[in-house]
Amino acid sequence: MKKRLPIGTQSFSKLRREGCVYVDKTEHIYKMVSTGGSIYFLSRPRRFGKSLLISTLDELFSGHKELFEGLYIYDKWDWTQQYPVIWLDFGKRSFDSQEELKISLDDFVNAMADKYQLTLRERTLNGKFGELIEKIAQSTRKKVVVLVDEYDKPIIDHLSNIEVLNTNKKILHNFYSVLKASDKYIRFILLTGVSKFSGLSVFSALNNPDDITLDWKYVSICGYTQEELEYYFTDYIDEVADYENISRDELLDKIRTWYNGYSWDGKTAVYNPFSTLLLFSKNKFDNYWFRTGTPTFLIEVLKSRNQIKPVLEAIETDSSAFDSYDPVNIGEIPLLFQTGYLTIKHIKRIADQEIYTLAFPNLEVRNSFFKYLLNAYSNYPPEQIQPLTFKMQQQIHNGDVSGLQQNLQLLLAHIPNNLHIPKEAYYHSLFLLLMKVLGFDIQGEIPTNIGRIDAVWHQPDLTVVSEIKYHSEKDIDTLLQEAMTQIHDRKYYEAYLDKKVILMAIAFTGKEVKCELNYEL
Repeated sequence: MKKRLPIGTQSFSKLRREGCVYVDKTEHIYKMVSTGGSIYFLSRPRRFGKSLLISTLDELFSGHKELFEGLYIYDKWDWTQQYPVIWLDFGKRSFDSQEELKISLDDFVNAMADKYQLTLRERTLNGKFGELIEKIAQSTRKKVVVLVDEYDKPIIDHLSNIEVLNTNKKILHNFYSVLKASDKYIRFILLTGVSKFSGLSVFSALNNPDDITLDWKYVSICGYTQEELEYYFTDYIDEVADYENISRDELLDKIRTWYNGYSWDGKTAVYNPFSTLLLFSKNKFDNYWFRTGTPTFLIEVLKSRNQIKPVLEAIETDSSAFDSYDPVNIGEIPLLFQTGYLTIKHIKRIADQEIYTLAFPNLEVRNSFFKYLLNAYSNYPPEQIQPLTFKMQQQIHNGDVSGLQQNLQLLLAHIPNNLHIPKEAYYHSLFLLLMKVLGFDIQGEIPTNIGRIDAVWHQPDLTVVSEIKYHSEKDIDTLLQEAMTQIHDRKYYEAYLDKKVILMAIAFTGKEVKCELNYEL
């Protein structure tokens, strides 16, 4: 009989008592809690198992031995030692204003005091928190374990509202600084979150917590490895294979393409647990993780800065992409990485410096992100993008210029005047996004010995060499002719004649568009 899937279950106790599938991560936990360190930070994207990890630590330090029977840590942990746990979960707190955050944190401190039957005399929030830690340690004669889940949520949720962000940042800075002052009363601290932000007193003042985000020992502490997927979910894999009417190996390849690919060391890949569990529940491949929270702010940042190139191609960066950042001025690449839309695909060393190659982790994130980004540029409804792009794929392959032009016009027609940006770079970005959604691999702005190609799009049996022209006042037919003449005169196509080549000229004048396809070389 198959074990239940732990969909929506972030409680380790509930998961174990109800007989759900639990992918044993206690070997990683044992390393963390028994190797000498006492303050840790872990960054992972949302819905990646951070809360379950925190819950597991809560039960472990509380000494609930029966929940760990059969797991790696069961016969290695000293169950005679139990510790009081302070667990602060920002997923359950309010922080839409300075007042809400203060009240919410004050309520939390008061609730913890009631749990341990303590009376707090301090009146300030920070004073009460420090007093709470000290009195719990004194009353239990045990050092305290502090677990903070989604420590940065009051910041992440307000990246587009600088006023709220800054007030929340100040409050959290003062609140977290209490942990440093209370060090002698604390046995262990783990903070989890999405991003590593400076100015919160966590990384600057908290005795330099061990950031295990990229540590090779913990790269699979959240998410499922290939071995774990096939071991713990073998019955579900067979069931979905039967439903899809394909072999087990074919299904595993498909699951890998859709949901695998997250890596924090460029070697070990893990599956997105949220999407994988929903696949096994519904027997259907879909964009589950992406749908749980459209990255509106990320997309708007890319659009406002006209920075879509970093997500169109794999990019290389150094370790600065993973450093602590001021949330007000965080760059698009670190933000995309820390929130899970880019991941580490490869690491190479040049001299004494490590160079990281970042790219989309898998098909779910890649396709969904491009569709929503195309929607942000064009305002075309996301749910209608796929049918439109399927038609356009056929029109390019079949040489249907009028049909392609009509659909391009349809796409442009959805752009409201207040979103329209009368610059050539805007139309370059829009069209590059469109071709990416159409399934082409893109090389943009390719230098040649006599010029620079706007873009080359590749499919296994086809290459499209393009030139895009924009002018708000020029005649559109003149622009179109200039684009096609430039492709021919500068022989942009010469390097690609080993397979079928299409020359594509596109001309924009405001919201009017014309295109020309040339198949004769």
